[in-house]
Amino acid sequence: MSYMFIDFWTLYLYEPVFNFLIWIYNNWAHGNMGWAVVYLTIALRVLILPLTIIGERNTAKNEEVEAEIVKLAKEFHYDKVQQKQEIRKRLKQRRVQPWAKALSLGIQALVFVLLYQVFINGITGVRMLRTLYPFVDFPGEINRMFYGFNLKATHDIIWSGIVGIWLALEIYLGFRKRKGLHRGDLFYFFFFPLGVFLFLWILPMVKSLFVLTSMAFSLVVHVIVHPFFVSKKKPEVVVEEKKKA
Repeated sequence: MSYMFIDFWTLYLYEPVFNFLIWIYNNWAHGNMGWAVVYLTIALRVLILPLTIIGERNTAKNEEVEAEIVKLAKEFHYDKVQQKQEIRKRLKQRRVQPWAKALSLGIQALVFVLLYQVFINGITGVRMLRTLYPFVDFPGEINRMFYGFNLKATHDIIWSGIVGIWLALEIYLGFRKRKGLHRGDLFYFFFFPLGVFLFLWILPMVKSLFVLTSMAFSLVVHVIVHPFFVSKKKPEVVVEEKKKA
């Protein structure tokens, strides 16, 4: 069973990603592995763009639901039982399926692991020759430098730090839209970005580049797509209309 998994991993996951990366390195990135990783990440995100768009739609629904729940909590503050019933009813009506975002993150995590394997084991002469497809040219010695940073180097504080700061800013901006933060929210705000920073800090710097590119792509998609899913009605109006119905 383990041999079957290894064969599947190598033939259908590792080798295609490896060869696509080297092909990009040869043709699009002009011998710059850093840009090859950026292009690979963008290609991956374009491939799973439908899942990203569904995730944005679900995010917009969640924002509307949260606004409606706040309104309901105020309207039925005198009757906690009815308040819970109304909130439960609203959650059932506006059910959001998280499968798209989970699948998108799962695919990105898979490529994250594959890239780690590529940089730890794959970009050396003999092994590369055995792995390359016939139509992918042998690139020779791989240029691992990206604007003065070694893609294979670990303990790089700058790129992992950028990812951590970006995450902290995203969380902060998300919290600004909410009312009434809890202790757990503050814990999440401080320790999640810190945990991601430490995790990436111990890995090759290329992992931070991959994550940062993916985050930038998500931001661009969010700015472009999210407004299409945001309801033009104010939360108060939405709630009132649903009550009348």
